[in-house]
Amino acid sequence: MLSEDSAADESQIEKARSADALTRLRVWVRTSMADPVLRTLVTATAVSRIGRGVFFAITVLFFTQIIGLSGTQAAVVLAAASGFGVAASFLGGWLADRWSARRLTFAFEALGGLFLIGYAFVGDFVSALVIACAGNFFDTIGHSARSAIIARGFSPDKRVHARAVLRTVTNLSIALGAGIAAVALAIGTAWAYRAIIVVAGTLGVLGALALLRLPARVDAPARAIVEPVRTETGSIDTSAAKAAARASRRDWNRRSPWRDPRYLLLSLLSAIFGMQFGVAEVGMPLWITTATNAPEVMVAILLIVNTTLVVIFQVPMSRGTHDIRTAGRVTMLAGWLMAAACIVYALSAGLPAWFAIVVLVIAAVGHTFAEVLSQAGAWGLSFELADPERAGAYQGVFGMGFSISALAAPILVNATAIELGFAGWAVLAVIFLGSALGIAAIAHRATNAVGPRIAD
Repeated sequence: MLSEDSAADESQIEKARSADALTRLRVWVRTSMADPVLRTLVTATAVSRIGRGVFFAITVLFFTQIIGLSGTQAAVVLAAASGFGVAASFLGGWLADRWSARRLTFAFEALGGLFLIGYAFVGDFVSALVIACAGNFFDTIGHSARSAIIARGFSPDKRVHARAVLRTVTNLSIALGAGIAAVALAIGTAWAYRAIIVVAGTLGVLGALALLRLPARVDAPARAIVEPVRTETGSIDTSAAKAAARASRRDWNRRSPWRDPRYLLLSLLSAIFGMQFGVAEVGMPLWITTATNAPEVMVAILLIVNTTLVVIFQVPMSRGTHDIRTAGRVTMLAGWLMAAACIVYALSAGLPAWFAIVVLVIAAVGHTFAEVLSQAGAWGLSFELADPERAGAYQGVFGMGFSISALAAPILVNATAIELGFAGWAVLAVIFLGSALGIAAIAHRATNAVGPRIAD
């Protein structure tokens, strides 16, 4: 048994460790927020994503219980909005290579907030469809342009860190927004739903205002102006000027991500692995309620576990992934973790409730770490394998892949895991592991590649 002095010493040591941890946290926050670009993006994200969190929490219930849409109509509205987001993902990056990314991001995210307010005034299927498509289009196009800001606003070794910080802030803000939405859910009246939607949209607009403080260095550099070619007599040689302009356009078009097979393959494989979000959002809830003896409350508990772990580990586990080789390695590790998580999810079927709960928690933890690592690897590769002259277009293509993934994931997950049981989960495990292996192979080859990155 410890003496009183020993116990006191251990207590002092524990207090010192706690104080040291708090000091490190304060230093980290102060250092991270010293960068004006990151500070501005964090402010904008924190405010606007609270609004999105409010809306995400009440969307389906608002459509079905307040507007009176059927389940099918609500699904059509959400699917159509996601479809518009696919086109917006590339368009936002493409525009950010031509005009001021900060002004574009502000304008489109503010419009997204205004359309979010517009939900409060819809009363039927058609108006909900129009507002949903327009709102998601502008919100996505603004988010895509923001990716170009990150690509240009930070040095290569800081970009992944910035994405990790912003993702952490996003998770916290959405969780806070969901808590605020609980007020409307508790009251349950139409005016409560509509009032909270107005609050959510207003927060989206207020968050966009902070983007106007971004420095000019986040905008695309001005394209080189072709100087007029003069003849010996001093007149302008129009044919030479036209030829020079054509050469400039050819060089610009040659740098398109659509001419970069390696980047297109990276975007495709990342989108395939990105369907792991569909496992969390669709597969896991349906599996728990239809195939296991675990209580339905486990859906909420596992989502809380996921959010908590992402907030804690996303930033530290993203360190070093700006290095292509490291990004490939963590993606491969994510592939193994995700494949294992799929099998463990499958094993929870038919078990006693308490045992199923334990198995599901293990699967969710493995899944979450796969998510954290895969995101870190994807960010690093998406930045490092892109042509810096067309950063916006490259980030747009990469984001478009994830938008398509979000559309396809519910269908794939339902057709495999939910319909086929263990065999379906095994298929998903193979898909995730295969896509991770492909991404790791791209990273490995890129570290040994010699020559230009853009295909002629």
